[in-house]
Amino acid sequence: MTDHKFGTREEWLETRLKVLQAEKALTRQSDEVARMIQELPWVRIDKEYQFETENGKVSLVDLFQGRSQLLVYHLMFGPNYEVACPLCSAIADGFSGSVVHLAHHDVTLCAVSRAPFEKLQAFKQRMGWSFPWASAFHSDFNFDFHVSHTDEEWQSGDVDYNFHRVDFRPPVGGEQPFDEHAALTGTDWDNYRREGPGMSAFALEDGVVYHTYSTYERGVDILWGAYQWLDRAPLGRNEPGMWWRHHDAYDVEG
Repeated sequence: MTDHKFGTREEWLETRLKVLQAEKALTRQSDEVARMIQELPWVRIDKEYQFETENGKVSLVDLFQGRSQLLVYHLMFGPNYEVACPLCSAIADGFSGSVVHLAHHDVTLCAVSRAPFEKLQAFKQRMGWSFPWASAFHSDFNFDFHVSHTDEEWQSGDVDYNFHRVDFRPPVGGEQPFDEHAALTGTDWDNYRREGPGMSAFALEDGVVYHTYSTYERGVDILWGAYQWLDRAPLGRNEPGMWWRHHDAYDVEG
């Protein structure tokens, strides 16, 4: 039995109305944050990036697919992974349904990862995904947008991620953190955490690409629809540990 307060319908309604006021305030705050995001200055991108896609080698402009806005999810799938990060995959499970709606609003949504394109394609087929997914294996794109980290950054303990410097290396002689996360991708912690989750937005105007927004870590929480449902479930997220899996692995693992 859960350890929770019980009450009458009247008590529930009284408390619910207080929660409603907090929800309304949060919605207004979210609207304000969205407005602030729109007001961020656009930063011109002059560097040439190359990606591998189903249409062959393409540029960053090509990823827009003729639209003026591009949303990129930096999906954690490094060159040494066997499969993509389970949490990133859970987030990406919702992309295929959103792509068509965004496309009709002048927005292209795609994922970009650093693994070779053949690996991405094989996993995409396994997951049954239909959204665009490009490989930045031969590109600096992921490094420049701070979702992939060089050997030099890693060894120095001075990784630039989420707008601050952080040391992701495990303690010397200690257990490696989050080994379970790494194991589910078929690699170890050092290789796993050289990639990070994030999303970036770009605009295309008069043939010029501009970077307009990026977010990392818990900034991508809102992109996972399951979290929004769980936040409204009786027990909330209820996360004592890592519970998510690739969507075809739950039954396999029991």
